[in-house]
Amino acid sequence: MIRLFANANYDFIKWRRWAYGLTAAIIIPGFALFLVRGLNYSIEFTGGTLIQVQTPQPVGTERIRGALDAAGIRDAEIQQFGAPNEYVVRARLGRADEAVSGSTETTAAAVDSALARGLGPAPAYKILRTEAVGPKVGKELQGKAFLAILFSFIVTLVYLAVRFEWRFGLAAVLATVHDILTTIAFIRYLDLEVSLVVVGAVLTMVGYSLNDTIIIFDRVRENLRKFRRQNLYEILNLSINETLPRSVLTHGTTMATTIALVLLAGEVLRPFALVMTFAIFTGTFSSIYIAAPLLMYIEKRWPGEDARGARVLRPAGTVPLNPPPSSSPGGGSEVRSKAAV
Repeated sequence: MIRLFANANYDFIKWRRWAYGLTAAIIIPGFALFLVRGLNYSIEFTGGTLIQVQTPQPVGTERIRGALDAAGIRDAEIQQFGAPNEYVVRARLGRADEAVSGSTETTAAAVDSALARGLGPAPAYKILRTEAVGPKVGKELQGKAFLAILFSFIVTLVYLAVRFEWRFGLAAVLATVHDILTTIAFIRYLDLEVSLVVVGAVLTMVGYSLNDTIIIFDRVRENLRKFRRQNLYEILNLSINETLPRSVLTHGTTMATTIALVLLAGEVLRPFALVMTFAIFTGTFSSIYIAAPLLMYIEKRWPGEDARGARVLRPAGTVPLNPPPSSSPGGGSEVRSKAAV
């Protein structure tokens, strides 16, 4: 069996300030762009009409856009969808339309009429499906998505407070907030449309990141009891190195799948795959470089039962990542052998 990183001995905590700088470089410009331009919400959130159109031969998105513009339907989103002769038209509701009952059906009829004038009557085109979402439903979906994330934070904080300490839970939740902020910045940079599929990717990322953080924290708790002469800096580095093989194998195989979806999936799944690929990276990054240093800072500021040596931090580059033989009957090599997978 091939053992990846069987003898990993890296000082991850030493690079925490560089990690903070990288995180700030991603989040701050993305947040500023978010404040200025907001997010590109799909019709599930803003309200509107989605129509999938099929033509006998490819006609191009510009011809469809011209037909809609001529009918006064402005700012419609038009994408090639699936086959070269299939297109998706997303017509958003304007503020004036929001107060009109049945405006989504009216919009669908207007798009149908515009296509008939621009492309010609049947069989010049065929409408495969029509979906309409009112703005009220969109607002409810936004609220439910926010409540789902907030509920996951509360449950995680309670679970970790019971299983570990509240300090562990706070560090895990703050690291997950970091993941959400960086993912939102990523979505804003690529100007991805925020649909229910993308929201599902963000929620999946929350669970994925929390799971990885909990695994590392569980090893931290075990090592705090096993190596009582080591300070928290050393214990954190040791725990991250021990779980590194698992992280590389799990995240590497998952990312291979999402990259395949990015390259091969259609328009519907590609935003999900892009967000998930970035989420796997940022979730792994935060578990190592954000959650662990945050735990060290919290334990230093508010020492807990397992915060031995949290205030005694040795200079970077001089930290013995392998516990001395006297710390455990089996010595440091025994811990390394158990860590290898």
